[in-house]
Amino acid sequence: MTSHPFDPIRPNEVSLAAEILQASFPGVSLRFKVIDVQEPIKRDVVPYLEAERLGTPLPAKPARIIQSLFHRLDTKAFLKALINLDTRTVISAKELPKHVQGPGDIDEVIEIEQLCLKHPAVLAEIEKLKLPSGVTVLNDPWIYGCDDENETRRLFQCYMYMAETNHAQANHYSLPLPFSPVFDCLTHELVRMDYLPTGTDHSTTETSPWKPVKAVEYAHDLLNEPLRTDLKPYVVQQPEGASFSVNGNAVHWQKWDFRIGFNYRDGLVLYGVTYDKRSVFYRLSVCEMTVPYGDPRAPYHRKQAFDAGDIGTPGFNTKHTNYRTAEATVVRKRQLVVQVICTVSNYEYIFAWIFDQAGSIELEVRATGILSTMPINNENGATVPWGTNVGPGVMAAFHQHIFSMRIDPAIDGHDNTVIYQDSVPMPDDPVANPYGVGYVTETTVLKTSGTADTNVEKYRVFKIRNDSVINTISRKPVAYTLQTLPSQMMLMSPLSFNRRRAQFATKPIWVTRYQDGELHAAGEFTNQSKKSSGVKEWVERNNNIENTDVVLWHTFGLTHNPRPEDFPIMPAERISICSNRMGFSRRTPLSTSLLPIKLLIVLNCMRMGKVAEPWQHLAVALQKQLNRKVGGEGGVYRVSVCCGNRYVRKCK
Repeated sequence: MTSHPFDPIRPNEVSLAAEILQASFPGVSLRFKVIDVQEPIKRDVVPYLEAERLGTPLPAKPARIIQSLFHRLDTKAFLKALINLDTRTVISAKELPKHVQGPGDIDEVIEIEQLCLKHPAVLAEIEKLKLPSGVTVLNDPWIYGCDDENETRRLFQCYMYMAETNHAQANHYSLPLPFSPVFDCLTHELVRMDYLPTGTDHSTTETSPWKPVKAVEYAHDLLNEPLRTDLKPYVVQQPEGASFSVNGNAVHWQKWDFRIGFNYRDGLVLYGVTYDKRSVFYRLSVCEMTVPYGDPRAPYHRKQAFDAGDIGTPGFNTKHTNYRTAEATVVRKRQLVVQVICTVSNYEYIFAWIFDQAGSIELEVRATGILSTMPINNENGATVPWGTNVGPGVMAAFHQHIFSMRIDPAIDGHDNTVIYQDSVPMPDDPVANPYGVGYVTETTVLKTSGTADTNVEKYRVFKIRNDSVINTISRKPVAYTLQTLPSQMMLMSPLSFNRRRAQFATKPIWVTRYQDGELHAAGEFTNQSKKSSGVKEWVERNNNIENTDVVLWHTFGLTHNPRPEDFPIMPAERISICSNRMGFSRRTPLSTSLLPIKLLIVLNCMRMGKVAEPWQHLAVALQKQLNRKVGGEGGVYRVSVCCGNRYVRKCK
């Protein structure tokens, strides 16, 4: 039904899986939360990938298995099913425990939003505000979080806002309201009305008439200030077309080959990454992110989004971009960028996988969007120590963005080892280090599943290596390094539900032995989870991880203590992680890239008053001419210009 085992699900497959499942529950109304491809069993797909890489006949493809998460609307039970699309049969359909909640989806969020705005109790609270005519009340349904071991209802917390105008881009986040209803999504019951603290302590009061404050807007036509007009046009062109090729979901660029996949949980996934026909990575993804908020007051203590696990990564817009950076007297640097943009409520996340010609891969993460805000009575200068006033009557709480990068390596095969290497000074020694300037590296091999820390003082570098493949020059195993991003781990107390639910966010490095189905650092289900069921449990198996199929999980992130400059729209915050190849070749792979061209421009004859173009424009034109004429052949060229004619000659 599809051309490759790693292809994302297709619309016709979604429909077929739903039909097969519905037929197995005759007369029962089902509400589907997820219908997506089940990650193929690794041992079944590796022979297929190897045949592709080597150009040998392809074996039979693994069966096309689809997973589905859905509710029975008669019993409200939550189930997980596996469907074989090749045989059109249901492999299994299992009811999950009552405490397990599936991810939210856009239809559910819209349903709760509309339910909230029509509920009599909510309308009564709005009436108490005595709002002026022309304003609009809105709400953001948030995944509820957890503060009770025994809670099994599917809950949403609705944070209320208002907008002063009907403008499509009016910034309602600058006008938060002081009450927040909680709804049961399955029964549509109003569970309770929470009143929000608006002072500097935990105390709350019932809703009272709204005190007018000026909204902080970002839409251009709502601003009372002129826009900048001093920027010149910026044009990016590829007159001869792109240097990459895309065949279905397979991408080729320079010596890189890989496949692009998508799923509801991770969003963008890279599969079967090879460089110069050598296996490098089986699978790369950003498998989890959590955003815990630091406001200690109820109900904000539950405010912790698992943007991947609770909702998934929807709203993606994928771009494949080549771009060039000018480098004087060095080989031209080109990169291929595979980028996805995810809009999750108020935040936007940009994930970019950047490939270069030297065999390196960089993961760049940018966070932007609009702060999630809380009401505060700050007209008299009141502030709180866990947040920043970003406008009249509005505060943004401190919070963290913590991500997990999942690396499933295949460094010249699937039997790999993870090590870390520290750079340390040599001891003072009159013979070995007489001048006190020597330093060496110390290597630590991770032998059993567990964790490791980063160390800036020792310039700690993690490596994934294949001990059975030795570079003939360095006499060291081939490897890929991981330039980790030292980040602050989760600040919440070990006793808090926030931390218990996101144990992956307590250590920067986790290494586990590969097992099918272990794809997400916080476990399969995070919505209203009580504890983690992910890497924290998996490392406790104490598996051997030396010279075997391993997975490295890197936790990194941002601690965001908002500034006034972050509101109403945040400038993008950028972080990145780089992975470099080590020992795959005898010299730099850039030696076969486009060589540098230096110009010696000699102005032999220019008629008085008839110079057609300034010399700097001439240099640019000649550079383009050389690119076409010499085909990138490196060297130093003498360019003679006489009476408008140009002559190009390579210097000896």
